[in-house]
Amino acid sequence: MKIHYISEENSILNHFLAQLRDVNIQKDSMRFRKNIERIGEIMAYELSKTLPYKSVAVQTPLGVKHTTCVEDNVVLCSILRAGLALHTGFMNFFDDAENGFVSAYRRHGKHGEAGQILVEYQAAPSFQDKILILIDPMLATGQSLVAVINKLMTEEQPKELHLAVVIAAPEGIAYLEQSLPDGVHLWVATLDEKLDENNYIVPGLGDAGDLAYGQKL
Repeated sequence: MKIHYISEENSILNHFLAQLRDVNIQKDSMRFRKNIERIGEIMAYELSKTLPYKSVAVQTPLGVKHTTCVEDNVVLCSILRAGLALHTGFMNFFDDAENGFVSAYRRHGKHGEAGQILVEYQAAPSFQDKILILIDPMLATGQSLVAVINKLMTEEQPKELHLAVVIAAPEGIAYLEQSLPDGVHLWVATLDEKLDENNYIVPGLGDAGDLAYGQKL
């Protein structure tokens, strides 16, 4: 697996990440969503540099300009619900992309013990031989992401698979490295220190889904 750490060089990305973490700023859910969306735009731009391009001739009012465009079809697929704002950022740049959505959650036992990860809802176009970008803002244990990939890949295989996350824990990255093939690209806006005893990313930012859309029952 090839890992791309985007925040290693100073840019406006780090400014948006700092606002996401700030306990006072993140009280404004609209601003939280907008910052996630902006980060998605930056990640989409960086990811776009690695895609295959083709030569095209564009007719202008005064002549013809030879330039390049993305060669392959792109499919954006986000994990509900936390991935929606990040997905919007990617759509702002990949405006011709097809879009898919998948749900994934962990079923807990009667006494609160961790159980199986269920991938139930799936609404996605065909991504066979296309570039699939799977979007989820938080990479904690990595188990949900792997469960979604395993479910999606049962019948189709993309030409390229890219995973886009905002904040990742080392444990989640290690799990992906041992669970996924070498050709996968992982895009990480920033890497945090560790997971705590409840598998929350530290220092992290809290629950991205709740901060963006309100607490769930």
